[in-house]
This record gives sequence, structure tokens and C-alpha cells, in this order.
Amino acid sequence: MTNEPFTLLPTDDDVAFYRENGYWISPPVLSDEMLDAAEHGMRRHYAGDIDREVPGDPDRSFWGWRPADGDVLRKNDYASLRVTELAHLVSQSVIAGCAARLADAGEIRLWHDQLLYKPSGSNRQGNVGWHTDRHYWRGCSSQEMLTAWVPFHDITEAHGPVMFVAGSHRRDEQADLSFFDQDLTTIDHYVAEHDLRIVTATLSRGQVSFHHCKTIHGSGPNHSGEARRSIAIHLQPGDNHHIATHNNDRLVAPRPDGAPDYADPDVCPRLWPPAR
Repeated sequence: MTNEPFTLLPTDDDVAFYRENGYWISPPVLSDEMLDAAEHGMRRHYAGDIDREVPGDPDRSFWGWRPADGDVLRKNDYASLRVTELAHLVSQSVIAGCAARLADAGEIRLWHDQLLYKPSGSNRQGNVGWHTDRHYWRGCSSQEMLTAWVPFHDITEAHGPVMFVAGSHRRDEQADLSFFDQDLTTIDHYVAEHDLRIVTATLSRGQVSFHHCKTIHGSGPNHSGEARRSIAIHLQPGDNHHIATHNNDRLVAPRPDGAPDYADPDVCPRLWPPAR
């Protein structure tokens, strides 16, 4: 499937849906073999078995979850820069090609990724608070950055799937929302006031969900009996550039003018169009 990205890109109707709602869920576009390999890469990362260090992070300050942290919600940034199997998944042309269509961008580069693991039975402690990605990316010039969320297995209601507030990307940003606020009732008044709706993204293995950087999203507890395992791939249009500080600034090389280079191929490689 992944060898035919041009036949799997969003249609005009799909793009219109994304523009209206701020999210889009693909058909199955990733093979079981690729996702099996990604799961193997996830296990390797958690065991500290990596293929390379993240450029600019010799002390591993951006490593994230470690075994000593226990069986909690895990987040490991820049995992694809460390582990080959995860880099292979992140670089799939079908993912970047879908993002390019949705963002109306001629070029898509990696911004960064987050390896995610939500243990079963996590209750409220496993919640991801309502937030927008743009809130954390205000140092970027682009308003069209987006995220591809790739689960490694089927995602049911019981897994604590990602939830989107459909259409919220077209409204003023809610500054009081936070990834770390595990009280998911904080959005209820906003949704009712603006006549919006919350959509739960249940997916079959091989499907990918995409959301706009201004779309409000979060997720609840996992009661499935198995850990929810996934990777979030944050993507930037090729014209995105530095305005103010972000963690990426410590990793990328400087441009000739001294500003951080968000086109640094070692940290933010080009994913679309595919290399010929």
C-alpha cells in the first residue's frame, strides 16, 4: 500500500472535510508489517537500544519517559531520530503526501514526533488534556502545521482514543487549555456555547488520523486491557520558519542569518515530495 502514495491521497471532498472540521481520518494506508516493525522499534527505544543520538542533544535531555518512571503515560520526543524502524514509519510518503494535500503545501517536513504509550487502567491519570498544538508552536510562522497520529493497533472507544472538537480550528484559540490538565470537563461549556461537537477517532490498524494545529483535541483513560501504543508525527509546510523559541531551536543548525533552520535535514528532513 505504501508504494502507491499518489493513489491514496485525500480527495477534494476529503480536503474540504478537513478544512471544515479540522481533522480527517484516512482509509487503511499502512501495512501490518510496517506497524509490526514500528512496535519493535518502540520496544527497542524503551529498552535504550537506539541506532543514533538526536543531533544537538548529547546529554539526552529530550529523551522523555524512562523505565524508572513506572507504568504511567509515556511520551518520548524525537524517537524517530533515534530508532531506524520508527524513522522508516515517519518517512512514509503516503503520510506526508496526505499532509501536503490537507495543508495545501508543496513541501512537507518533519517538525518532530512523539512516541506515545497509554497504559490500561490509567483512569484520569492517563488523560491527555484538551489543547491545541499551535499553543506550543507559536514560535513558528506557519498556521497550517498539522499532526498525523498513527496507532500501532486497532483503536476502540475503550483505548482512550484521540477526541477532536470539530471546527474548533476556525475559532479564536482558547489560551487556558493545557495538555497537562486531566480534567476533560473543562471544554463542555465552550463546546455548548459555540454549538460544536466532540468526535472520537476510533481507527482500524493501518488508518491514520490527521488534525490541524489549531484543532482542540485530547484523550481519556484507557480501559481496553492493553496499552494504547502510537506515534504522533508533527509536520510542517516547507515555508515554515522561526519566529520565537521552541525546543527544536536547540537541535537544528543555524541558518546564515543565525536563526534556527527548520529545514535542517538531520532534524527536520523533507518528507514530501518523495526523493527521486
